[in-house]
Amino acid sequence: MIHLQQLRYITPDTVEAFARLIPQLTATGTLPTAETLQHIVDTKDCFLFVADEDGKTVGCATLVIVRIPSGTKAWIEDVVVDGSYRDRHIGEELIAFVLRFATARNIRQIDLTSAPSRVAANRLYQKMGFRQRETNVYRWKFSQL
Repeated sequence: MIHLQQLRYITPDTVEAFARLIPQLTATGTLPTAETLQHIVDTKDCFLFVADEDGKTVGCATLVIVRIPSGTKAWIEDVVVDGSYRDRHIGEELIAFVLRFATARNIRQIDLTSAPSRVAANRLYQKMGFRQRETNVYRWKFSQL
């Protein structure tokens, strides 16, 4: 059975789980340290969620809430389910858990991004009611200097 929860503290098992999950999400990401993960869970408007099965973390997601002059915005980031646990609706349960958490905090709109190559993830988000936006996403890197 899958157990969903918001992380409030980081253990060595948490660090190991993220070291296993993040490379399944992106080849260019850095592995988070215990300090990085603890900073995330200690940050007021950043929430880290995990899906566990039999004591093993098999999925994660992050919710970031930002209050700016034009209103409150929220993003779901770094959603990944371990490859050996996919096709079991864990991603759907995890996203639904995050959406309930956000709704309880009066968040009425949440964005997320997903690479086109992540076909199953994109299909899941659309199935859950996310709609593709007509927008441009830009990125600037300090390495451009």
